[in-house]
Amino acid sequence: MIIHDFNTNAQSQWSYVSDQVMGGVSEGSLSFRQEDSRIFAHMTGTVSTENNGGFIQFRADVKNIDKKQVQGVFLNVRGNSEKYYIHLRTSGTLMPWHYYSSDFVADKSWQTIQLPMDSFLPSSGWLRNAVKPTSIKSLGVVAFGRDHQADLQVAEIGFY
Repeated sequence: MIIHDFNTNAQSQWSYVSDQVMGGVSEGSLSFRQEDSRIFAHMTGTVSTENNGGFIQFRADVKNIDKKQVQGVFLNVRGNSEKYYIHLRTSGTLMPWHYYSSDFVADKSWQTIQLPMDSFLPSSGWLRNAVKPTSIKSLGVVAFGRDHQADLQVAEIGFY
């Protein structure tokens, strides 16, 4: 189940957010590009943990998808060999700092990565131990948690 292949309406469905919403100093941007026949989201920036910050991300609401059979998240990516994260927010993640997270490394070549649902860990002890797939409300692609340069390209993202 593809959430997005970035071919249509990507700018209206995905939004860029940084830690500046809470006083952080990380900076970045999200653009949509085409290379040969492949269209992709391209997030770049500087992640800084100064001033209690430490993230840049792009996020979309998850709507109109049958989530009953979801076993994990897949994405087709390439990057700068840094660690990135998928953050899932659910009907139970009420505070902005509540989410379920799973990490991956984006190599310099295009690759498809699968993140099983049991690899997503809660950000808080107030959350359930496991993600309930039917409660997923949004998905974020995140550069997070340490000072580094982010350069990530995502051509396809969805559930399997």
